Amino acid sequence: MGARFPFSAVVGHDDLRTALLLNAVHPGIGGVLVRGEKGTAKSTVVRALAALLPELDVVADCRFGCAPEVDAECPDGPHGDASAHRRPARLVELPVGATEDRVIGSLDLERALTEGVRAFQPGLLAAAHRGVLYVDEVNLLHDHLVDLLLDAAAMGRAHVEREGVSVSHAASFLLVGTMNPEEGELRPQLLDRFGLTVSVRASRDVAVRTEVVRRRLAYEADPVGFAARWQDDDADLARRIVDARARLASVVLPDAELRRIAAVCAAFEVDGMRADLVVARTAVAHAAWRGAEEVAEEDVAAAVRLALPHRRRRDPFDEPGLEEEQLEDALRQGAEHAAQDPDDDPDGPDDGPQGGSDGPDGESGGGAGESRDAPGKSTSDGRTHTPAPAFRARLLQVPGVGEGAPGRRSRARSAAGRAVRPSTVDGSGVHLIGTLQSAAPHQNARGRSGPGLVLHASDLRRAIREGREGNLVLFVVDASGSMASRQRMSAVTGAVISLLRDAYQRRDKVGVITFRGAAADLALPPTNSVDAAAARLRSLRTGGRTPLADGLLRAKKVLDTERVRDPRRRPLLVLLTDGRATASGVGGDPVDAALRAASLLVGTAAVVVDCESGFVRLGLAGRVAATLDAACLRLEELSADQVAGVVRAARAA
Repeated sequence: MGARFPFSAVVGHDDLRTALLLNAVHPGIGGVLVRGEKGTAKSTVVRALAALLPELDVVADCRFGCAPEVDAECPDGPHGDASAHRRPARLVELPVGATEDRVIGSLDLERALTEGVRAFQPGLLAAAHRGVLYVDEVNLLHDHLVDLLLDAAAMGRAHVEREGVSVSHAASFLLVGTMNPEEGELRPQLLDRFGLTVSVRASRDVAVRTEVVRRRLAYEADPVGFAARWQDDDADLARRIVDARARLASVVLPDAELRRIAAVCAAFEVDGMRADLVVARTAVAHAAWRGAEEVAEEDVAAAVRLALPHRRRRDPFDEPGLEEEQLEDALRQGAEHAAQDPDDDPDGPDDGPQGGSDGPDGESGGGAGESRDAPGKSTSDGRTHTPAPAFRARLLQVPGVGEGAPGRRSRARSAAGRAVRPSTVDGSGVHLIGTLQSAAPHQNARGRSGPGLVLHASDLRRAIREGREGNLVLFVVDASGSMASRQRMSAVTGAVISLLRDAYQRRDKVGVITFRGAAADLALPPTNSVDAAAARLRSLRTGGRTPLADGLLRAKKVLDTERVRDPRRRPLLVLLTDGRATASGVGGDPVDAALRAASLLVGTAAVVVDCESGFVRLGLAGRVAATLDAACLRLEELSADQVAGVVRAARAA
C-alpha cells in the first residue's frame, strides 16, 4: 500500500485545513462537516490529517485504546501493571451501510452461546478512540446513527445498553463527515451538532487547477517519493499540533472577547447556546495554534467563519453560509459589545436585530424560507412571486413493507431496524432470543452439563427487522390557467413546499412534473436534493390549457425509468389537480385520455389532491383518483394540524 497524499501538498482549501487542524488541537470543538461537490479532494484531505496526529501510548491488549494512565471504567480493565506500546493514531472509516451493532458494539454472541457469559464486542467507536472517525457521505447515513456518533463525540464516551449488556467506554475522537449537498441535506438539528462546517468547491482559477492536476499525477506516479518531498512540511504541522495542545489549557479568554462572541451569535439569531460554546472553544484553539497567550479579535473572527454558517439554516430550504457583508456587520456589533464595560448598563436592551429591523439575516421584513421568487400569484410573465402559505404536512405512506433506502416514511425491511420476529429462512443478524428458545428444549437430550448451551445448526434463528424507508415522491402539478385564474397556485405551491419539507425530513428522493399549455414538463428529475425542487417551484410558470393526460403519461415514463435505476425505492405519486382536462397530446376527448393514462398507473401508490374550488364542483379529480385506485384528499386536508391520523397512500398493497 502506497503512502497517503500529504496534508501539506493539498492545493487551496485553506478553511478546510484550518478547521481540521483546530479540531486536532481541541477535539472538544465537536468535529467538522465538509460540504462540497464531488471531486474536490474532501476525502483526500481528511485521510491525510491522521498522519499528522501524535503517536499514542496504548496499553497492550486493551481493545479500547486506553492510555497507560489507567481508565478506571475501561471494560478491559483494570490494567494494573500492563505493558504499553506506541502506535500511530488511527483513521477509522465508517461505511454508509454500517449497522448500529457495528458502530457501538454488541454482545459477543460466540461467547454468550458457547460459554454462557455476557461479553462485549467493541465497535467502531472503540476503534476510533484517540484517533479520527471519518464518515463519508454522512448525509446518507441513518439519522439515528448520526445522532449516536455526535453524542459520543460530544461526551467523549460511548454508552451501550442492549441485549443484557451495559457498557461504558472512552470514545474521544475527531469526527469528520463529508457530504455532497446534491445528494440531500442533513436535518438542521443534526447540522447544529457538528462543531464546524466548511464548504469546498473546485477553484475556477486556471493556475490553481493546473497545480492540482500536476501534484496528483506526480503522486500517482510515485506515491512514496512524492510523500518524501513533503515530509518536512508535514512534520512541522505535526509539531505545531503538539505544541498547541500543550498550550491550550493556558490560553486566556478575556471577558471582552467573550462578550464579542455572545454579541455575534445574538446578531445572527442562532438557536440555543451551542454556537456560543463552539465559537469560544474554536477561538481558544486558534489562539493556541498561532502561539498566543490569550484570545484576540482575529481568533473570534476565524472561529465565527467556521462555526456559524450551518447554524443559520432554520428551514430545509434556507441557503447555508454567511455573506461577507453580514459577517462584517455582526463583527462590528460584536466590537461595540467587546469595548463596552459590562457594569455600565447590565439591564440594557439587546442590540441585536428585532422584528423587521435590518440585520445579518437579510432585508427588513424577511422571513426564513422566503425569497423574491416565492411561489404565489401569477404575473404577466407567467411566473409566481407572492409568498405561498406553508404548513405541517400530514404523513403520506406507501402501503405494505418495502426494502428500499433508509428513511423515515414507509415501513420497510431493514438491517438496522428493530427485530420483529425470528426466522429460519432469512433475516439480518442472529435473533438471540429465538435461537435460545429453539435450543432450550433439547438440552437434556443433547447431554448438556455445566454452563453454556449445546447448539445445532438447526437452532439458529435470524432476525426479521423492520425500520423505515425513504420513497421516491413524484409530484405532478397542474400549472394550467384553470388553476392560476382562480388564484389557487399560491395554495397549491404552498402545499407542495410543505410536502417537500416533509420529504426532506423523511429522507425521500423527489421529482416534479408540471403540466400546462400543450404538454408536460419534467421540471426536476428525481433527486435527493429537495431544496432544488423548492427552487424550481419558486420560479414556476403558469397559464394555458390543461394537458392532464400528458402529465400522467410523463409520470409513468419517469417511474418506469426510476424502477430500472433504483428498483428497491418504492414510488409515491402525488397528483395536484382540479381534475379538468382541456388538452391532450394523444388525441381524443381530453378527459377520456386522462382516465386512460391514469389506468396505466394502477398499482403505483398514489394520492390525488383535489384543488377544485367554488360552489359548483365537477368532481373530476375524484374520477381520476378512482381510476388510479388512490386516496383523494381536498387541498386543505394535507395539513396535519387540521386532520388527525395517517393516510395510506393507496388502498392496494
